[in-house]
Amino acid sequence: MRTAVFDTKRYDRAILTQAAEGLGIEWRFLDFRLTKETAATAGGSRAVCVFVNDHLDRECLEVLRANEVELVALRCTGFNNVDLAAAKELGITVTRVPVYSPYAVAEHAVALLLTLNRKVHRSFNRVRELNFSLDGLVGFDLHGKTAGIVGTGKIGRIVARILSGFGMKVIAYDPFPSLEWAEKEGVEYVDAASVASRSDVISLHVPLTQETHHIVGRESLERMKPGAILINVSRGGLIDTAALIEALKSGHLGGVALDVYEEEEGIFFQDLSGTVLQDDELARLLTFPNALITSHQAFLTNEALDDIARTTVANLHALANGAEFVDGSVLA
Repeated sequence: MRTAVFDTKRYDRAILTQAAEGLGIEWRFLDFRLTKETAATAGGSRAVCVFVNDHLDRECLEVLRANEVELVALRCTGFNNVDLAAAKELGITVTRVPVYSPYAVAEHAVALLLTLNRKVHRSFNRVRELNFSLDGLVGFDLHGKTAGIVGTGKIGRIVARILSGFGMKVIAYDPFPSLEWAEKEGVEYVDAASVASRSDVISLHVPLTQETHHIVGRESLERMKPGAILINVSRGGLIDTAALIEALKSGHLGGVALDVYEEEEGIFFQDLSGTVLQDDELARLLTFPNALITSHQAFLTNEALDDIARTTVANLHALANGAEFVDGSVLA
């Protein structure tokens, strides 16, 4: 079965090819993203495989349907980049990877926190230039501080457990709290305003929806404790970037660590080192010494890639053989 795979990198090609060995899937690996302008290149394929920055609006899906594409297989968990209503109307099945190693993302969130707080990235660059000064590298003990977890799904719970292991008091907000889990782990559920005002560290672990878009804005940033650190490894649109920049400029926010950015499409996953960055807000963020940014790599572990490839290939194989899709993966 022919499958067009968009926005691919070397690791995508390797892990998908390995997972599909002997299953009769004919891959067409494409470097560019899927949009309404590029959708016609899927012609001749029964399925397309896409990632977080491919843009599947109604117009894109209509072109796919006209080219007899039957399945959109997301090799990720989030699906805010797909018009699910249009897909259902057009008769295109949409699947995702409902779960992959949550430890990959959780551990990256903690890695960002430790790096930012203890200025490891700045120290690394200094020492490479033979600058062994410690000025400006003071951090704070996590032990005894309060961590606020926004969203207590699989990833949020793992982050909570890790930070609890550091001796932090963990509080959490989730519109659908798991009281049994919280009691077992010693986590206190509070409202969103209390997470903002009480936490020394806030880590975001919710999907991007209409309700969660810009949940961290000017008002919530002003409510945060002076010197607090904000971590986001979920989706960039959770944070209002303009408000974030103002909070950093004023000195109210102690620091921010981002693995995602709300306008990352066309920037993240690309080598732009020989170009001028056209995104002024991202360029401004990169000037702050207390802003740490990685390029949407939290998922990038061998274990997570294996999980993603297995689920994606299983859904493609199901389409080819008229079998059931992976449980929990069908969105439309």
